[in-house]
Amino acid sequence: MYSCGPTVYHFSHIGNMRSFVAADVLRRVLEYNGYQVDHVKNITDVGHLRNEVADTGVDRVEEAARGEGKTVDEVVAFYTDAYLQDEARLNVLPPRARPRASQFIAQMIQMIEKLIEQGHAYEADGNVYFSVRTFPSYGELSGNRQDDLIAGQRVEVELDKRDPADFALWKKGDPSRLMNWDSPWGRGFPGWHIECSVMASDLLGPQIDIHTGGIDNLFPHHEDERAQSEAVSGERFVGFWVHGAHLLIADERMAKSLGNTITVAQLAERGIDPLAFRYFLLQAHYRTTLSLTNDSLAAAQTGLSRLIDDVAQLLQEPESGDEGKGDEVRLAFLEAINDDLSMPSALALVQDLVAGSLSPVTKLHLVEQFDRVLGLDLLTRARGSVELTEEEQQLIFRRETARRARDWRLSDQLRDELAERGVEVRDGSAGQRWIKRAARSGA
Repeated sequence: MYSCGPTVYHFSHIGNMRSFVAADVLRRVLEYNGYQVDHVKNITDVGHLRNEVADTGVDRVEEAARGEGKTVDEVVAFYTDAYLQDEARLNVLPPRARPRASQFIAQMIQMIEKLIEQGHAYEADGNVYFSVRTFPSYGELSGNRQDDLIAGQRVEVELDKRDPADFALWKKGDPSRLMNWDSPWGRGFPGWHIECSVMASDLLGPQIDIHTGGIDNLFPHHEDERAQSEAVSGERFVGFWVHGAHLLIADERMAKSLGNTITVAQLAERGIDPLAFRYFLLQAHYRTTLSLTNDSLAAAQTGLSRLIDDVAQLLQEPESGDEGKGDEVRLAFLEAINDDLSMPSALALVQDLVAGSLSPVTKLHLVEQFDRVLGLDLLTRARGSVELTEEEQQLIFRRETARRARDWRLSDQLRDELAERGVEVRDGSAGQRWIKRAARSGA
């Protein structure tokens, strides 16, 4: 499984992160089904130009380096680290390999040379282009007709292309660039699309089972990637392409140029649990366009908190020893996740499970299994919300003693003292149950 990773010239926004969470869910579902997943996710640190379709404009990473007064390596290191922190906050599993494009220049040159030898590419004044006319199925992945693509290229077309739809494999560099490499065609740098073809084939082989990315990667990036990979190998490149839909902000697409982006770190600064954002994403199918509002995000935070509270209550119930039951729920969950990753249905099943009639021990066993797919840390969070300090345990014990003695005044006093420490106590037929919250301020 290969996933297109971030271009590290800026913080990844939550729209970017939706596609990475979708890929993570897919991997978790495959592993839940017993597959061994060899996952590679790249880091783009060169060659991603401002105009992705026309192969023109400035390199995004170089632009960031100049704008911030840093070296390219400093920019790449900083934004890569920020991205990895966001992945960790969202419980995205790390891949087996995370290659940087700039580390595979030699392999890119070799693939380009093969494409030229096979007649699929041509050199023009230091640039090398892929000839789409030599690949008859070009456009099939994205649903574009080749003639329409060629006719539709009206602006910023490089004059040395034989056809306007041809795309760059190698670009001629100039002395003003910060990143140039020697090649048979002179000093220059790779095109964005050749990078993923090389990293995927070098680390996973010429044929891979699954390739993921956001829907914005479909064209031109994945269309071009498929064309050059299959042209050079003569084999089908990818078994299944999986694209996640856009995440909108109040029905508007996020873009750094529009200034309406939000990062995972910014969510956390606003008091939003990053896993509440993951919970929010799980409430919609990955191929459905999703719009984020303050209300929907707050509702997701409340929903996750309630689910964790419910699991915490289960941890305080007596064990009944019937772990073998729950097969019907287990089968329903498997059917949901295997139905094109129907995570809304899977999440609803978990919510129904914790409120249902199965025994606490069975519920906890199933929650632990199902959370391998959800990635919400339900049991870990729940355990953390019921673990008490020694002093808190003593207060709970004293309050239980007071309740048995029907000393309601002392019981209420101890409840308030526990609340000031952030322990919310609930009374029921089975005795005291509690949830740890933030301690009251000003107490």
